[in-house]
Amino acid sequence: MQSEKLFVNKIREIRKDLCDQCADKLKEFKKNKNLSDKEKFNELCFCILVAGSNLEQTKKAWQENKSSFSMLNHKKLKKKLKKSGCRFNHRASYIAEARETIKKINFNEKDPFALREQFVENIKGFGMKEASHFLRNLGYENFAILDLHVLKTLKDNKIIKEIPRTLTKNRYLETERVLEKIAKNLKISQAELDMYLFYLDSRKLPQK
Repeated sequence: MQSEKLFVNKIREIRKDLCDQCADKLKEFKKNKNLSDKEKFNELCFCILVAGSNLEQTKKAWQENKSSFSMLNHKKLKKKLKKSGCRFNHRASYIAEARETIKKINFNEKDPFALREQFVENIKGFGMKEASHFLRNLGYENFAILDLHVLKTLKDNKIIKEIPRTLTKNRYLETERVLEKIAKNLKISQAELDMYLFYLDSRKLPQK
């Protein structure tokens, strides 16, 4: 496909300038595999909060409430998050419920895709995108995060025909297979490819 060839060449060009920064960021994510259970839970809470929300505002709310995620009941947490500008009130109940459901996750699962499936099945508020985001932040390089920046880049470069209103699991996996083909062509991971896709729309690399 001509559009795919052009896109691969575009990624190769921007990679010349960005690959060192991307490598540093991916190393930083890999270090997160050694986080404590509480710190990993806080990372999970970030991924619950940021879905469909402004990244910078979410980072602010997340930083202000890190000490509360493992402690407060959902009503008190809801009030604190609201004060911090979190506009989705139900996220507090997702976090409170996740304190128990995360215990069902087998973090020793060797297959990253099976591990992702565990998060989708057990963590309320987690779809494919959120689970991929969380695992990428823990250093798994098998996934891209199909957020609006990435989907817009794919549409603008004629890799997908349209940005779906609802990104179903099947649609997510279908798009992921397209990205895996591109990543293999470039001989890079999906996590690295994701950074370039994000950059093409936002003109900055993802930081979290």
